[in-house]
Amino acid sequence: MSTLTLDPQRGAFDAADSARSTLLFGVAIQVALLAPSLLAYGLDERLINGVSVWSKPVKFQLSLSLLLLTVVWLLPLLPPARRASRRVRRASLAIATAATLEIAYITLQAARGRASHYNADTPIETTLYAVMGVGATTIVAGAFVVGVAIWRTAPEPGRAGLRLGAAIGLTLGAVLTLITAGILSNGGEAGHWVGASRTDAGGLPLFGWSRTVGDLRVPHFFATHIMQALPLLGLAADRFAPRRARAAVWAGAGLSVLVVAATFV
Repeated sequence: MSTLTLDPQRGAFDAADSARSTLLFGVAIQVALLAPSLLAYGLDERLINGVSVWSKPVKFQLSLSLLLLTVVWLLPLLPPARRASRRVRRASLAIATAATLEIAYITLQAARGRASHYNADTPIETTLYAVMGVGATTIVAGAFVVGVAIWRTAPEPGRAGLRLGAAIGLTLGAVLTLITAGILSNGGEAGHWVGASRTDAGGLPLFGWSRTVGDLRVPHFFATHIMQALPLLGLAADRFAPRRARAAVWAGAGLSVLVVAATFV
């Protein structure tokens, strides 16, 4: 007759691992969609706003994968008991679920040859675009929750810069992402352009940003990737200038805000 032994410490480790596993499953979905999207990008000649209908799905699959992997990378800064907390596990589940639903709709619209963003052509597309806004808010709110949890955790020796970079990166990045996304979503028929252009043709290579008029995607990009930039800065500072690691991260945070603000001008 076997005996089941309940180990609270082991249970905490299992629950902590479940948060990361949930996020990694979300990454797997993004990557699974990326392969056929890249193939379609090379074969499908349909265009939206002057660029391939598959340009947006590919960008979002890459961007969402990076965001999910960033949270996976930073979660171990929390002790197992805190990673196993209901709040952190729910935040991880919310991030992964919202990211999956977002990319599913974006990819479906590309397959239909329809825009997923700034599309109010039909009642259902108008509604789903609004739902996408809720999903995007859920993703960054989940990252914010993880960032706050890291704020409340004492850094391990030699990791003060990484811990501070992760805490500021996830919280500040989330706030600035919401602000820039809110401005973007209010663009209406003008979309993300600031000026007369209504095409992405001839945009900056890789990013697709307009080179002829203002483009609100630029500050949104810098705001979102604060979530990666500041932890990486903290990691480098811990390695090469540990005594000044925290100061370097704070300086980087200030510079990040200036860059986001400047790209609105």
